[in-house]
Amino acid sequence: MTRFICNSGGYVEGKIRVPGDKSISHRSIILASIAQGDSLISGFLLGEDSLNTIKAFQQMGVVIDRDQDRVEVKGVGMTGLKRPSDRLDMGNSGTAMRLLLGLLSGQRFDSCLIGDQSLSSRPMNRVIAPLQSMGADIVSETGGRSPLQVKGGRDLIAIEYDMPVASAQVKSCLLLAGLYADGETIIREPAATRDHSERMLKAFGCDLSSHDSEIKMHGGQQLQACDIEVPADISSAAFFMVAASIAPGSDLLLQHVGINPTRTGVIELLKLMGADISLMNHRELGGEPVADIRVRSAGLKGIEIPRHLVPLAIDEFPVLFVAAACANGITRLSGAEELRVKESDRIQVMANGLQVLGIEVETKPDGIVIRGGNMTAGEIESHGDHRIAMAFAIASLRAGGDITINNCDNVTTSFPDFVELARQSGIRVSSHGS
Repeated sequence: MTRFICNSGGYVEGKIRVPGDKSISHRSIILASIAQGDSLISGFLLGEDSLNTIKAFQQMGVVIDRDQDRVEVKGVGMTGLKRPSDRLDMGNSGTAMRLLLGLLSGQRFDSCLIGDQSLSSRPMNRVIAPLQSMGADIVSETGGRSPLQVKGGRDLIAIEYDMPVASAQVKSCLLLAGLYADGETIIREPAATRDHSERMLKAFGCDLSSHDSEIKMHGGQQLQACDIEVPADISSAAFFMVAASIAPGSDLLLQHVGINPTRTGVIELLKLMGADISLMNHRELGGEPVADIRVRSAGLKGIEIPRHLVPLAIDEFPVLFVAAACANGITRLSGAEELRVKESDRIQVMANGLQVLGIEVETKPDGIVIRGGNMTAGEIESHGDHRIAMAFAIASLRAGGDITINNCDNVTTSFPDFVELARQSGIRVSSHGS
C-alpha cells in the first residue's frame, strides 16, 4: 500500500504542465472507436482509468496503437464493435463505467462491466433507470452496483429526460445510448455541466443541438474520424492552483490547460476567495479552449459558495476544501450531495482529515462548513480516493508539521506523475510502499 509523506512548508514556483484531461481522454477513445476511419489522439492521459478504456475497446475488436501519449484508433463504425471474450474491467473509473453502459446498451451483443472494490460500491441507478426507459436490458447487483450485465440486441427508443441531478456522466451516457436509439433524444439539465461530449460529438460529425439547458440529438447518425488534441486537465491543475494560492512566495505558471467554460468553476471560486489568477495565451484546439494559467500567492477569505458554480467544480472540491481551511473566515458549501457518491464520500472523508489537522468543520447532508485556521501535523486516511490524497499533499504547504497520507495507490488512476511534478514545483512530498 502506497503512502505519501509530506514535509511541511515550502512554496511552489516555475512552469509545469499537468497530464492530459481525463474526461476528454475517455471520450476520445469511445467516439474514435465507433467512428469511420482512423483518428489520432495526442496528449492522451496515461493514467490507469483512461488506459482501462483503451483495453476495453481493444477487447471489443478495435485496433488501438499507443506511443506514449499519442494514440491511433482505427474506428470500426457504429455497428463494428464485437462481443468481448471477457468482462470489461473499468478499474476505478465511474466515468468509464457510466459512459460505456450507455454505449453497450445499443450493441447487438451481451457484455458485462466490472470495477475495483471502490467502483463496485458506487450505485449506478441514476444511469440504469433512464437507460431501461429507453429499452435497455441491464441487470445489476443490489443497489445498482456492478457487475453490470448488459443484454444486447435490444432496440432502443429515444426519450425526453429531465435530469433530477446535474451530472455530465449521466448526460454523456444517455447521448451515447441515443446514438443507437430510434427518434430524437432530448436531455434537460437542472444546471450546466461539462460539455465535452457535446463538443466532441460535433467534432466527429454528429448533428447535435445544445441551447440553454437542453440538448437534442437524433439517433442513427454515423460518426467520421477526426484528430483530437487533449489539453492539460484543469482538475489536475487545480491542485497546483491552490498550492500557489496558499503558500507564501509562490508564483507558478500552468501551461496548456483546458479552460472549457463548463469546467472553470475552480478558477471562479478561487478568485471569489481572493486568489491572484491570470489567464494568458488563449487559443482553441479541437473545439476546446486552452490557456496558460499564472497563479501567485494571495491571502484567501472564506465565502458562501454560489450554487450555480457547484456543478462546474464538482471534482475540484477536495482541494478547494484545503483552500478554505487556509482562508480567513468561514466557507459554506451546499447543493453538493453528489460529492457523497464519488470514489469516496468526499464530504465526510475531507471533513475527517481536516479535523485531524485541527480545522473546525461541520458537515451537512449536501455540503460542509469550514472555518479557516492553522493546520497541524497528522496522519490522514484517503480511503483510496486519489483526489483526497492529492488534496492533503497540498495542505502540507501550510501545515505546522508533517502529514502522512495512507492508501494513495489510486493516484495513478488520474495523475501518475503527481509526486514527481509536485516535487519539481517545490512541494515536499515523497511516495513510500508498493
